[in-house]
Amino acid sequence: MLNLEEVRKLVTALERDLARVESGSADVQALREEVEALRRALNEPAAGEDVKQGLERVHSRMDTVAEEVKADAFKAGNYIAAIGRILGLS
Repeated sequence: MLNLEEVRKLVTALERDLARVESGSADVQALREEVEALRRALNEPAAGEDVKQGLERVHSRMDTVAEEVKADAFKAGNYIAAIGRILGLS
């Protein structure tokens, strides 16, 4: 079972850090959209599988943008590890 409170904290931190990323590439925008979709899934009464799938998509997208946002002090590796722990991947 996912710890939804931990996911909420992660999403809040992601949103905050993504707001500081200056890159406007399609990949960064797609990550922002995935994080927003995850936020919506967390607000659903029966949050569960949609949240898990959203985390998996964010995890995958994070790999794509890690190098691009590195210069913006965005710590993609920390988020990738945190999502992996939440999903039981590590």
